[in-house]
Amino acid sequence: MPRGWILLASIGLIALNMRGPFVAVAPVVGPMQQDLGFSPVELGLLTGIPVLCFSLAAPLASFAGRKFGAEFAIMLTLLGVLAGVIVRSAGNGALVLAGTVIIGVAITIGNIAVPLIIRRDFSPRRQGTAMGIYTAALNIGSFLTSVVTAPLAELAGWRLSLAASGLFAVAATVFWVMSVGRNAFVPAAVEKAGPRPAGGPVSRWVTVGLTAGFAGQAFSYYGVTAWLPTFLTDELGMAPSAAGAGSSLFQILAIVGGLGVPMVARFASTTAVAVTLGTMWLTVPLGLLLAPELWWLWSSVGGAAQGGGITLIFIAIIKLARDQASAGRMSAIVQGVGYSVGAAAPTLLGYVHGLSGSWTNPMLLILGSVAAFFLGTTLSVRKVPKTR
Repeated sequence: MPRGWILLASIGLIALNMRGPFVAVAPVVGPMQQDLGFSPVELGLLTGIPVLCFSLAAPLASFAGRKFGAEFAIMLTLLGVLAGVIVRSAGNGALVLAGTVIIGVAITIGNIAVPLIIRRDFSPRRQGTAMGIYTAALNIGSFLTSVVTAPLAELAGWRLSLAASGLFAVAATVFWVMSVGRNAFVPAAVEKAGPRPAGGPVSRWVTVGLTAGFAGQAFSYYGVTAWLPTFLTDELGMAPSAAGAGSSLFQILAIVGGLGVPMVARFASTTAVAVTLGTMWLTVPLGLLLAPELWWLWSSVGGAAQGGGITLIFIAIIKLARDQASAGRMSAIVQGVGYSVGAAAPTLLGYVHGLSGSWTNPMLLILGSVAAFFLGTTLSVRKVPKTR
């Protein structure tokens, strides 16, 4: 197998580890609460901590990438995920929380490092494809983990069920070492950024726009993910199990968006792609407000939009940054601020819903965040070149 294909496979396997380990908690919260005596707040931390780490640990992750190089940083990610999964699965309540923090910090390093590898090691023509595979695999990992965790917990208990997600880290580590050899174990600092070009202020505004777009994307994604099942139960009378299964469309269709955006971007302008994705995203809050009975359509269209949206933003980062160091800094800013906003979405939307007693105001908040994605992304990607 040529090295390029091994590297591409490695990127996909790494992505399976980047969301699955913390998504795995949701199907087994009941048994965990019984065994550990967690309060509802502590249970919420198990899924909220990783997202907070994505924002708070982004500067540390950017520093690790610059100081140790992307290859070693990704090895830190995989070993950190594996260590965190083991600690979380084997310990008491305190160690469960500690393991969750380890997982969150490790994934944050990978969030920054993987786009740098794609930018450096793939030709401009293949960068979009590699990024599409990466973002699609993020959602595949979440979906597979959600589907497998509960049945496995019934057979072997919640601890072994959560530990099983570490198998993805083992497989990704093997492929990563095959891809980069001894560089996976040898720190190598990234070269410092060169002199700032005359168009520097434009770059800063592009970063601002991409940050606003990513923040809107993250707020909308985490808000819809957290509350769509409850919305379907309240508004349409669906059983909780059916509502949960139905909302999985929003996750599954992200794979289509992640893989589809790089293909479409070869023939259409990135501005057109951003406008299309923004319009598709808008169907979620508007559709659920005006025609909730068509939730399956809005979930499908919006799912493809959210998968494509994060892909487009990452493509813009790796193509617009002038060098590796700049790409790392831009990625850290965009993700750090964006995930901070996204982490607040479930709590804020739940609070607004509790105050109003209806889903109108929460959906209007999501509408506003989607508008931020639409405007921020569209205005920022205008100079991203097409690759054929």
